[in-house]
Amino acid sequence: MNATARPTQMSCSDAEWKVRCDLAAAYRLVAMFGWDDLVFTHISARVPGPEHHFLINPYGWLFEEITASSLVKVDLDGQKIGESDAWVNPAGFTIHSAVHEAREDAQCVLHLHTVDGVAVSCQEEGLLPVNQTAMLLNGQLAYHDYEGIALNHDERPRLTADLGTSNVMILRNHGTLSVGHSVAAAFSFMYFLERACSIQIAAQGGGTLRMPQEDVQSVVESQSKSMSHAADMLVWPALLRRLNRINSGFDS
Repeated sequence: MNATARPTQMSCSDAEWKVRCDLAAAYRLVAMFGWDDLVFTHISARVPGPEHHFLINPYGWLFEEITASSLVKVDLDGQKIGESDAWVNPAGFTIHSAVHEAREDAQCVLHLHTVDGVAVSCQEEGLLPVNQTAMLLNGQLAYHDYEGIALNHDERPRLTADLGTSNVMILRNHGTLSVGHSVAAAFSFMYFLERACSIQIAAQGGGTLRMPQEDVQSVVESQSKSMSHAADMLVWPALLRRLNRINSGFDS
């Protein structure tokens, strides 16, 4: 991207710049947690305002390199808004645009291809409520069957119908997806989903699984309701402090 074409804090509204900083941080945190897949997969966020505009990464950048000013503004078709030398992959925005359009509350959409997430997506029973982390997602987890690389816009209505009002989804034979009312919420939902997948893969290699009773699962589900608010108030500020210690500069 040409540096002269990049948005700056002075050229954006305070609300847009805040989303830019949070989204850039999410990209770097994904890399820090080892969830990235070279330059593939995406995280998108809605730009505050009446227009249906969104922010996404410049295609070809590593997630650890993303900054607030490098993010590209696109419309629902993945076409760039304004002048920019950045390369955007419209096909990579197919899933994201479908969710953003169908869900007004989906301010951020995060999609990954991690080893453990994909491994669970390949299992017939999907994510098992075998541990507390997985049970926190009871009632919020959806599934969507694989239809090939997400290039076909005809798939979008089926994907959003399967997602419904859920905040986390396993894309079968493909990967994981989360949405949230903020970047912080979407990231936190993904953390729990990915951690639950990793625990399941580890537990399956250690012997017969012990399943909690269904009434206990229901208790944990009811206890998880405040998770997204804790993400905004507690988890996200702590993650930003950690990121500033390890890989600062995302807010430039």
